[in-house]
Amino acid sequence: MFAASASTARGTSLREQGRTRIAELITAEQRRGRQDRAEYRRLRRQVDGISREAGRHDARVKNAQAEADRLAAEAGFTPAAGRAVRVSLDDAPPPKPGELPRGVRPDDLVVHQGDVQAVVNALWAGGARAMQIMDQRVISTSAVRCVGNTLILQGVVYSPPFRITAVGDPARLRAALGASREIAVYREYAGAYGLGYAVRTVERATLPAYTGNVTMKHATVPAEPPKGG
Repeated sequence: MFAASASTARGTSLREQGRTRIAELITAEQRRGRQDRAEYRRLRRQVDGISREAGRHDARVKNAQAEADRLAAEAGFTPAAGRAVRVSLDDAPPPKPGELPRGVRPDDLVVHQGDVQAVVNALWAGGARAMQIMDQRVISTSAVRCVGNTLILQGVVYSPPFRITAVGDPARLRAALGASREIAVYREYAGAYGLGYAVRTVERATLPAYTGNVTMKHATVPAEPPKGG
């Protein structure tokens, strides 16, 4: 078995090879995500141009385009700017070997999906008009996913610190953060173990338009129960 492992590894660590493959897969997925978003923006501009050209000759199309423009801003499909609050979440400094406090798991020292989601939910509840996670605009239906201590958003992988920026009334946004029970728990961990939590007001933030998928997927009940089951 050892000989087979050595032959397969060709003098290198199998574990290191695995890490390299994972890193390559992540890089490839990030590249594909960027390409998909660029293609989406190109097609959107093309469709918008065709619609506006048609609107020059058809009043109904022109009126529909005007309504679409109005709804686009509300739905997050146009850039947004204004006063904002920016929240930063970060992992705790890694302890030295053998210095992990009793009863504390390594998992307690990293930012989790629920922590990011708690901040996002609080900012929406505080009246955020627009929101951005890292460098991507998000909307109310955007999914926040974490794998290990990395965040995956629309096919792009991010490492901490995670930054969430929300455009709105800074006083209301800060109050909503302070009222969140989930954030209060996170701040207890931050105080005990060194997790990062910082909130600052940005006098003017400019957020890009949302370019993600808006197709809603949901389960449906079959018309008839399957036979033979």
